[in-house]
Amino acid sequence: MRLRLFRLFHLLVIASLASAVQASPHEDKIATQVAGARAILDPWHADKPEPGDRKLQLVYWTPSDREPSADYQPRLTRMMEHIRDFYADEMERLGFGPRTFNLDYQANGDLRIHLVKGAGPYADYEKKSGNKIRKECLPILKAAGIDADRETILIFCNLSEWDEEKLVFTHKSPYYAGGSHRQGTAWQLDSPELDTLNLPKTKPMMRDGEYGRISLGKHNSIFIGGIAHELGHALSLPHNKEHPAEAASFGTALMGSGNRTYGDEIRNEGKGSFLTLAHALRLASHPQFSGSVKGMNRRIEADFSELSVKPDGKSFHFSGKVSGDIPVYAVVAYCDPVGGGDYNATTATAIPDKDGNFSLHCDGLAPGKDAELRLVACHVNGATASRNQPNGRSSYPYSVDKNGTPDLSAIQRRFALAPLVEALQSKNAGRVQAAEQNIGQTGDQQTIKIAKALVQSFNTDRSKLPTPSAIKDTPSIPLSATIASTVKVGWRRPAYDHVPGDFLLLECGNQLFTTGIYAHAPATHRYDLGGNWKTLTGHCGLANGHRGSVIFIIKADGKELWRSKLTTSGTSHRYEIDLDGVKSLELQTDSGPDGTGADWGFWFDPTLNR
Repeated sequence: MRLRLFRLFHLLVIASLASAVQASPHEDKIATQVAGARAILDPWHADKPEPGDRKLQLVYWTPSDREPSADYQPRLTRMMEHIRDFYADEMERLGFGPRTFNLDYQANGDLRIHLVKGAGPYADYEKKSGNKIRKECLPILKAAGIDADRETILIFCNLSEWDEEKLVFTHKSPYYAGGSHRQGTAWQLDSPELDTLNLPKTKPMMRDGEYGRISLGKHNSIFIGGIAHELGHALSLPHNKEHPAEAASFGTALMGSGNRTYGDEIRNEGKGSFLTLAHALRLASHPQFSGSVKGMNRRIEADFSELSVKPDGKSFHFSGKVSGDIPVYAVVAYCDPVGGGDYNATTATAIPDKDGNFSLHCDGLAPGKDAELRLVACHVNGATASRNQPNGRSSYPYSVDKNGTPDLSAIQRRFALAPLVEALQSKNAGRVQAAEQNIGQTGDQQTIKIAKALVQSFNTDRSKLPTPSAIKDTPSIPLSATIASTVKVGWRRPAYDHVPGDFLLLECGNQLFTTGIYAHAPATHRYDLGGNWKTLTGHCGLANGHRGSVIFIIKADGKELWRSKLTTSGTSHRYEIDLDGVKSLELQTDSGPDGTGADWGFWFDPTLNR
């Protein structure tokens, strides 16, 4: 209770300081967007309401040779109520009222925590044992009338070691989560020293196996904050960091690195953690937070159309129209620079008008980075959708120079090519002719060049193409415009100058290429050169939208001349190979250590030169 009062006092101080000065443009934007979102969200749930009292289900799991940690019932109660109140306070601060998740209490007032004994001893489990532990919990939950596939559950795993005398902590507990508006699972650890009562303590100092020498209070911030963070994932929230305009006032975004700063303000060691507007917008319709199950199980699909992007100095505007059978009340964009997973993604938010028009202002971009924008529609029933964009994509690559100015050419070309791609994707007999009519409207010369090559790839009878050895006078030629002596790909059929399936465009990171050879690993392409060519130039990488890993290899007359590093999504490599006197060229694509499931390798713009 004392910590709850401290937090309320902390929020009141912030509010009083804010009221003493004029509201910032950022605060005005939040207030306007929240009002707009609620104007769509609240009336929909009020019309023919379907109230639902969904509760977060808690499980305490312990190995067969261990008893639960000391006083786990009151400790977990304090921690979960603290986290519940954190979410409520943040939602209220942002203008949604004290919406939060519900806890399940027994008739005697104690928090209901389902106790599960594992099938094996402590030695049988490790950090990767999450699914194994969850399966062991299912019978206990089913006996209590709980279907874990239809609820949000949080499993505390008794897989830590705490030496109270030496003040040393280690663990091997699963520590991750995932979920949607319908269901989710979060795995957490438990240990006797974890307690909100310890959050204020700057002493004693202890030794944490991962974080080194820290105070007991900081240790609790990290692991209680970890519960709040992973619960966010179970409630469907992805990672994202704080916007620069938020950091100065509120600290660290919970779904960024906020799992490590939760409660820091109690010890005067920082501003603590907070929910961004993007967090709150997504949670506002979640059945756990809205108290409504209306339409919860209905299938949704967002339709994005009329998309455009426009630079604005060191920011840009991404605009369009969104619609859905279930109304969309918010659009969230995640601007995610390469590296760091998605932890360093900043967000932009917009509320669609009555016609579905929206405009996202994307700023606070990371300089000197390639990046992608991921677009998500928030539906009033709690669901989110990120599909059905032009070409079937849900992400849009761009780059930012070292001065912070974005290069949006890849997105702009994709939008310009969308009508042509749509024509080629159709099943109509005259689709290629229809696509040809769109070439002149596709934009600049490079975009027109890409359009012509794409249409030509559907018009070409490849059996009539020459081998490279038969070409005598041409100074250079795309390798895809010649016929190979041997072709093998690991998935689907061989394809040239387009990506098989629905996407078609040859995209890798922030680049669109004109020609290309599909090389899903394991793949081999051999060409008879006849000793007539001097060099091979081009790039190689994975087609955008695929998260595999591959290695590209170039051989000449059986000898390996070049090998790429392990190549993952969004990364391409340039090569220039000496082919003087070479009679046989082989392009080989090998799978990485994660299997072949998403290894959509491509040789982009491979070109033979004299």
